Amino acid sequence: MFPAKKINETLISLRYYGFVANQAAPSCSAKNFRVRSMSVPHPVDVHVGRRLRLKRTILGLSQEAVGKEIGVTFQQIQKYERGINRMGASRLYDFAKALGVQVAYFFDGYGEYTNEMGLPLGASEPDAAKYEHEKINSRETLEVMRAYYRIKNPAVRKRIIELIKAFAEDSNTDSNAKSAT
Repeated sequence: MFPAKKINETLISLRYYGFVANQAAPSCSAKNFRVRSMSVPHPVDVHVGRRLRLKRTILGLSQEAVGKEIGVTFQQIQKYERGINRMGASRLYDFAKALGVQVAYFFDGYGEYTNEMGLPLGASEPDAAKYEHEKINSRETLEVMRAYYRIKNPAVRKRIIELIKAFAEDSNTDSNAKSAT
């Protein structure tokens, strides 16, 4: 056990150099302190925040609307989206419920996690939708997606997809023909 004076000196030094330590009684040992940098968010928090922003934007919801749905301010939503503030399990569940996704959605694409037996964690939960290309942050792409999801008739949706694919194929054919000449 460290003496209380030494612990207090260490806490003062950590605060001075930009680190924070959990508050503890002076009689606690130094190993009970969890130290983290104030300036750099954890990569998992940043990834979860980006996924939150992506889904919110796809659905066309404002930060204020999502905040009202789960009971926080839009400033808090901004901090979650940038990874500055960490989300607890209950808050993550609230976001998943408000955005109509599974909790696993927020972790898709971050890394493969397995248990001791090599089975993927969350194996009992069905696979969340995967996005091969997350380059959908442009306003034009988001407008197309929002308009598409407002179409209620599945047959019309299917024909629109076929039309877009035809345009893309035709565009590729034209590009290949121009480069051959």
